Amino acid sequence: MRFLRRNKIDKTILVLSDLHLGAGPHVDGKPNVLEDFHYDEELVDFLTYFSNGEFAQREVELIINGDLFDLLAVPFVPFFDDEYWSEEASLHKLKMITSAHPEVMEALNHFTSVKNKKIIYIIGNHDGECILDSLRSHIMNFFDEKNKKMFKIISPEDGEYTPHKGIVIKHGHEYEIANKFKPSESIIEDSEGKRYFLPPWGSYYVVRIINKFKEQRDHINAVRPIKRFLINGLIYDTLYTLRFLFANSFYFILVRFVVFLKQGHKLKEVMAHAISELELFRDYESMTEEYFEENPNTKLLIMGHTHNPLYKIYAGGETFLNTGTWTDMYYIGFDNKGQGTKLTFAHINTFKDNFESSLYSWRGKNDRPYADFF
Repeated sequence: MRFLRRNKIDKTILVLSDLHLGAGPHVDGKPNVLEDFHYDEELVDFLTYFSNGEFAQREVELIINGDLFDLLAVPFVPFFDDEYWSEEASLHKLKMITSAHPEVMEALNHFTSVKNKKIIYIIGNHDGECILDSLRSHIMNFFDEKNKKMFKIISPEDGEYTPHKGIVIKHGHEYEIANKFKPSESIIEDSEGKRYFLPPWGSYYVVRIINKFKEQRDHINAVRPIKRFLINGLIYDTLYTLRFLFANSFYFILVRFVVFLKQGHKLKEVMAHAISELELFRDYESMTEEYFEENPNTKLLIMGHTHNPLYKIYAGGETFLNTGTWTDMYYIGFDNKGQGTKLTFAHINTFKDNFESSLYSWRGKNDRPYADFF
């Protein structure tokens, strides 16, 4: 009888991830096929709901667990080649995104203005450039001076975030060589003092391969599992899929094999490194058992990144939760829960000595605006 415990709740923790706000459906009068976020109104409603009514006086901590802004999916910017990664270009891209989603930015500010409400924003791999000072300042400027202390940006180098005893939150890209990066090693300066973000090769791959093919098929990064997408693509969209596979292979060989061989590494070393780097979108379910064994005090591990919502309880009572995404997704097979957008989020109530967690799907304003994901 969970409703009897409402008065004993110390705090409610909400976790979203992978919103991927882009530059808007149109940029300079042209359709923007790289925009993946189309749920501004729903997100504003979500923020409003959890700062009013029964939540008005309760302490609520909203955690945006990576990829709030998709800085890898901003087209038509006047920066080319490596200038795309300059601080000037990164700030330009971020300004395009925030200008395209003003209601969301205002709703975030309003949320922090309500008593006992705060936001933790964890930087992911699609918004890695937000480690740059000017980008952080631009984000903070959307918050009234009195609200800024209730909004905190956490860098990947700050480590795992623990909002409550036994709960660990991380984006998930840290487990993939292609996408992980160390902020202290990812900002460089040229001879004139101009600063650049040095991205992992996975970011180059998104910009130079995925974005190009997405202009022809906007579902290219939204189908799971990837293996079934490729198999079906070879059957029903053969030429496009073959071109996509060739571009991926050529890019990987050129960027990883050739570069490493030129650096003097032996072929055996290059092969071993290449195999490890190909572990994109790892099966996090299979690795969490090891994590819980190594971290016995962690009872709930929350991640995002893969866009695949999941709630799994292990034999020892530990729970792994993936918050999914608020972008449109398409699942091939019988072991997934349909297609489209689920607007999933983690909902955790903490008590004096423990907590209870759920994976919900936001349904909008009605008598019960969210439902069990199951």
